[in-house]
Amino acid sequence: MSKKIDLNKTVFELTKQYPELIDIMAKLGFTEITKKPVLNSVGKLMTIPKGAKMKNISMMDVVSALMANGFELEGKMPEIKIPDASPAPAADSKAEASGDDSRTELLKSYLRRLGDGEDLESVRADFVKEFSDVDASEIMKAEQELMQEGTPLSEVQRLCDIHSALFHGATREEQIANAEKAVEESIQQKKIQEELKKRDSFPKKDYSNKKEKAAALEEISGHPLQTLTEENNALSDLLAKFKETRDESLISRIREISTHYAKKGDLLYPLLKVRYGISGPSDVMWTVDDEIRDELGALEKLNDHDESWNERLDAVLQRAEEMIYKEQNILFPICAVNFTDEEWQSIYQDSKDYADCLGVSRKTWDEGKNATKPASASYDGEIVLPGGHFTIEQLTALLNTIPLEITFVDAENINRFFNDGPKVFKRPGMAIDREVFSCHPPKVEPMVRQIIDDFRNGRRDEVPVWMKKGGKTMLVRYMAVRDSKGNYLGTAEFVQDMEFAREHFEEENKD
Repeated sequence: MSKKIDLNKTVFELTKQYPELIDIMAKLGFTEITKKPVLNSVGKLMTIPKGAKMKNISMMDVVSALMANGFELEGKMPEIKIPDASPAPAADSKAEASGDDSRTELLKSYLRRLGDGEDLESVRADFVKEFSDVDASEIMKAEQELMQEGTPLSEVQRLCDIHSALFHGATREEQIANAEKAVEESIQQKKIQEELKKRDSFPKKDYSNKKEKAAALEEISGHPLQTLTEENNALSDLLAKFKETRDESLISRIREISTHYAKKGDLLYPLLKVRYGISGPSDVMWTVDDEIRDELGALEKLNDHDESWNERLDAVLQRAEEMIYKEQNILFPICAVNFTDEEWQSIYQDSKDYADCLGVSRKTWDEGKNATKPASASYDGEIVLPGGHFTIEQLTALLNTIPLEITFVDAENINRFFNDGPKVFKRPGMAIDREVFSCHPPKVEPMVRQIIDDFRNGRRDEVPVWMKKGGKTMLVRYMAVRDSKGNYLGTAEFVQDMEFAREHFEEENKD
């Protein structure tokens, strides 16, 4: 059964009725539609035709996309004011008609002939005699006038693809696009040449035994390549089971592929590109990873699991299966040849931040676990931390940019740091190096002492306090600061204005 859509309704109304419209419209160029706050606000005022006009997106493309996805337009076609887009004919133009109205009437005559069933090539021959090019807005104007003169909207929809075929290659947009494509291809070729030249500067590696090297690493218990390979094996089993049973409950488990892809994207691709000049995986495979992940997410959101949905699902699962082959036979062997032991150890240590996926638990790799991080390079005048390094200016600006009021009290109960900026709870600079208890009124001091004592003695690690201050909802979090061995170093206080969250959820609940 076709899905009926009224273009006079707002984007918000239509996406509520058909959630799949969000992906369809985003692919057409309505990118803001994917942002929920925008959809819940501007979307309640905007219609698709209005949005198309603002975005300079052809309504022909919109209607074609909607029809291709099973939609049928109903109701009166919205009036869309189309600016005069036809400049004076060029010197080599074959158009004998003069003026916009004459051009529109000619275009309408061609469309009527197509509607009457005349052969496409016959109509195209006459079109070529009269026009050297045509603007997309002229085509749209002709179609709109036909509808205003009584041609049913369904008839225009039915002939939409034929209309496109008639004008294919003749619209100025296509001519511009072809020119842009040629320029893009030239730029791409130049980029490839530069990449090859850059790659020549890296040491040459022997890839003759790359698969053997990868296989050896995959046998090491807990090694990153073993974990990634086991995840691929688990994914292969899930894909095979789905093919056999078509059990849609497996899709949520298959979607755990996102974690697997995230590890590749964060830990493997950049290292290959930056350290070894191998950009193919990051330029190609990374994009495919994202497309597979996004398509699986989009499909899981749809309620109508019709034939089209199943075709899309089969296609994306096939791509996932092909990616397994590429990883095992291309990516992992390349990594095995290039990465040093120290780099694999760093990958192992960083991988602890990712959740287990596809039923594969991260095992301990003793060599990686016991490895010490390489010593940081010397950075004169900078503060070097385990996670990076800053100049004083950078660190100060960063701490002042964080949307929190930050206070740090050391293990001796002395105020050591306040970040700068407007504050709900004032922190005078003269309070630095004073005992924290001296900054609180007598009625509050016992509570502050109790919190710090609990932190110091390990009874608690955090105390959240919600309150109203100046009519605003505030969250104050007191947190124990400890070193890697759990030793108490001090107390941090974070104050955050939560009005933005309250307003967001109140607005969301209205819907």
